[in-house]
Amino acid sequence: MPKTKFENIVFTLMMSFLMVYAMICYNIALNIGGMSNQVFLLAFHELVIMWPVAFILEFFFVDKLAHHLAFKVVTPNDRPFFITLAISFYIICIMCPVMSLIATILFKTPGVQIISVWFMTILFNFPMAFFWQICYCGPTIRWLFGKLFN
Repeated sequence: MPKTKFENIVFTLMMSFLMVYAMICYNIALNIGGMSNQVFLLAFHELVIMWPVAFILEFFFVDKLAHHLAFKVVTPNDRPFFITLAISFYIICIMCPVMSLIATILFKTPGVQIISVWFMTILFNFPMAFFWQICYCGPTIRWLFGKLFN
């Protein structure tokens, strides 16, 4: 895991890229009624906005808050696997509603229904974000990061 500020920046850039790209693809597929090759290309239009936003939120605010919350549940003496799960869980719990709100405002034109559209977006995004992060994105990025920096 990251040991220096530079490593933390690289790790957060990698993690936020893969999470944001996958979640954009998921949301586009939901909006057009299914997955197609075009979804992978369409996602890049939103990625240029959402990736920097996610990086800034995660790096400057969410990571610290998630660590604080996680260490109310786990201790530094717990197995690293459980510490990682706790931190990832809280990052998802914070990032999903915030990023869903930003996406709702920027891409869904909700009008006066903003609260209900935002809640529905969270309800669709949270299960995907949770399982994607815990099962695929997190392990993949940690493995790649380990290969790059160890």
